[in-house]
Amino acid sequence: MEKYTQYIGIFAGICTAVSLLPQLIKIIKNKKAEDISWFYLFILVTGLAGWVVYGFLKMDWPIIVTNCFSFLVNVLIIIFTKIYKDKNGGN
Repeated sequence: MEKYTQYIGIFAGICTAVSLLPQLIKIIKNKKAEDISWFYLFILVTGLAGWVVYGFLKMDWPIIVTNCFSFLVNVLIIIFTKIYKDKNGGN
């Protein structure tokens, strides 16, 4: 049963990690980042950082890897949102 638990955790982590890739691709492709909530991104990145720390404390590599990837994708969303909101006269 432990083996299946690990696979379920890896699968869930991968799904979570790639969930925002379409949003990042859309922002980069359209060079627009409208209606993105800074508060949402801040809370999400903070939570992901917490998961990464938790993963290191437990030495759980699926948690570490998937949440590091999620963290990176969200930081890129923040960066491109800032770039395109500034270029397009947003807030």
